[in-house]
Amino acid sequence: MEELSTFIFNNWELVAAFVMTLVMLFFNIYGDQLRGFESITPEAAIRLMNEDDTVLLDVRAKDELTKDGQIKGASHIPLNQLKNSLGDLDKHRTHPVIAICRSGQRSGVACSQMKKGGFEKVYNLKGGIRSWKNAGLPVSYK
Repeated sequence: MEELSTFIFNNWELVAAFVMTLVMLFFNIYGDQLRGFESITPEAAIRLMNEDDTVLLDVRAKDELTKDGQIKGASHIPLNQLKNSLGDLDKHRTHPVIAICRSGQRSGVACSQMKKGGFEKVYNLKGGIRSWKNAGLPVSYK
């Protein structure tokens, strides 16, 4: 036991890096469950859209829609307006909702807001519209 404490003391940077790696690995594996929503691939999103009455919610800024296109049928509510607009989505509280942004970060925030707002089935499009387009799936430009 004394050898372990000596090792930790003498190599504290290595031990700290190891602990941080374990924490990051834990959150990478269990993060979706802790946040209360699941991140899904574009292919999984297509399956969900085919199986259920799924709502697509694009939370990007309007200029991003013009630049990168939008998934056909997606509703658009920018993230900075989502909290005040959750009431507009009330009829979809029990339906699957897939949040979309450019890379999957802002849509994760949107998913958290929707879960707090009482939405039951919330999904984050992993990689955002970029992953959708990289998968060769269609977008429309307005």
